[in-house]
Amino acid sequence: MISQRVRRLARERALQFLFGLDFTGNDCEDGLAAFWEENPARLSVREYANRVIRGVCDEREDLDARILGALNQWTPDRVGRVEQNAIRIALYEMLRCDDVPPSVAINEALEVSRRFGTDESPRFVNGVLDRLRRELEEATQEG
Repeated sequence: MISQRVRRLARERALQFLFGLDFTGNDCEDGLAAFWEENPARLSVREYANRVIRGVCDEREDLDARILGALNQWTPDRVGRVEQNAIRIALYEMLRCDDVPPSVAINEALEVSRRFGTDESPRFVNGVLDRLRRELEEATQEG
């Protein structure tokens, strides 16, 4: 079992990597080795971060489409990169990480966005993720 601390550090590193990827446009796999050279971390942190990073990269189109649907009166270009990536990570966890309850994924996204974003980031991230959580719950009840 992975500790909360390890997951928090992994989410922070995943956010940092994905944030940088937005600017470089590099391939996800190409940048990972260099990222870990510049940002050393314990193996457990790297493993969970890599899982999240690869998942977000592989499913980015679907994640972004879901996020777009949850942006209430916001256009994607108005969403900050920190907030966008915090939401992507949490949504990926809600969809693909059965060992992470949605409430934990959301809370962790708030903490990461509080650390790396602006004062308004947690409120915005919470609003979008809460809408996404409700949509996922409704889809589960229907299916």
